Amino acid sequence: MKSSITRRRFLETTSFAGAGLSLSLPQFAFAAESAADKPAKLGGKPLCAGFPKWPVFDQTEEKALLDTLHSGEWFRGGGGAVKGFEEAYQKLTGAKHCLATASGTAALTTVLGALDIGPGDEVLIPPYTFVATYNVVVLNYALPVFVDTDLESFQMDANKVEAAIRKETRIILPVHIGGSPVNLDKILDVGQKHAIPVVEDACQAHLAEWRGRKVGTWGLAGCFSFQASKNLNSGEGGAVLTNDAKLAEVCYNFHNQGRARQVSGYNFSYSGTRGSNLRLSEFQGNLLVAQMTRVIEQTQRRTENANYLTEMLSAIPGIKPAKLYEGVTRSAYHLYMFRYDKSQFAGMARSKFLDALSAEGVPCSGGYSVMNKDDYVSGLAKNKHFLKVYGEQRMKDWLEQNQNCPQNERLCQEGVWFTQNMLLGPRTQMEQIAEAIRRIQKHATELARA
Repeated sequence: MKSSITRRRFLETTSFAGAGLSLSLPQFAFAAESAADKPAKLGGKPLCAGFPKWPVFDQTEEKALLDTLHSGEWFRGGGGAVKGFEEAYQKLTGAKHCLATASGTAALTTVLGALDIGPGDEVLIPPYTFVATYNVVVLNYALPVFVDTDLESFQMDANKVEAAIRKETRIILPVHIGGSPVNLDKILDVGQKHAIPVVEDACQAHLAEWRGRKVGTWGLAGCFSFQASKNLNSGEGGAVLTNDAKLAEVCYNFHNQGRARQVSGYNFSYSGTRGSNLRLSEFQGNLLVAQMTRVIEQTQRRTENANYLTEMLSAIPGIKPAKLYEGVTRSAYHLYMFRYDKSQFAGMARSKFLDALSAEGVPCSGGYSVMNKDDYVSGLAKNKHFLKVYGEQRMKDWLEQNQNCPQNERLCQEGVWFTQNMLLGPRTQMEQIAEAIRRIQKHATELARA
């Protein structure tokens, strides 16, 4: 049998032996190096630790809350904090009108209520979104119609919107998922062609921009959330942006139990035929003003870190960061999203990849499930109220129609998320994330068997 020991290796071995050193020394050094390179899931040391916590706050927020407390004016009808926030957010986004609401869901509910969406109407939505987008449609006894996802961008596929339009379609409701804008050019063109308003669900997209202009200001209205995880945060809260003065007033009335703005004292004059209490409190209004002192700098830092991370992850086979459309001039990066191709990781299931990455100290998740096939959504076909309004055949057809989102199903099997606070860390943490993924890929065969 031919020896595999090279002349150089032989000389190295004999020189060590000649010096009276054990051959175990170089072997030990090699073993130590391998242990240091092992994934945490296989007994190695985690690469990452200590990502920034969320929310970020200091005495600025404390003063804002105490000022409201001591004012004794805690609800919108008394103090001026909510109005102050509306004016500041309107200026920040470039919108003509801003209405603060109790949540992002409340913002969407307000707009759909102001547009009088109800039984018999249809609203186009993406299947890859938080369930609130679906819920606000169903709460009005309208039918949500799913438009399949663009696999590369994670967004509603703008090229499939027109085919989903029927004579009952009343609103196109795209979502800027993860804070990255949808293809607004295409969707707005389709809406204009069919005289159907576009309402932007921008709940995750604070300060995101399409062609240099803030999202939420392109459609008839834009809706935002200030829930605890959001890039601009007051625990709960939301806002409606619009450039339409008439819609702004109808929205105000709807969110205020059908009552118009108070000039002085109580105003018990009503407009429309329905409304609700969807107001923001003064505490939240002042808290948002305080949080806005950081939002521009935080947005810039997320952008810089996300761009750097994308550059590194794009070089790793099997990792495909979410595509940004040509018109995107800024993503809010509420989520950093990418697709995981297990074929480049020795066939290792995404669940095992997520476990291995989490073990390295990198918080991650697989994102949304297949909402259009969830029992929660499918069960609507048997809801007694919807059967009464639409009939059994229409609900059967609706259920069948909404099953056909193959790209979304694939995305839900491949997607991986990082949350926005992770992008507020130093540049070195982005390098650690990339190194953790490379380490996992290097040991994918072992991890797949573990």
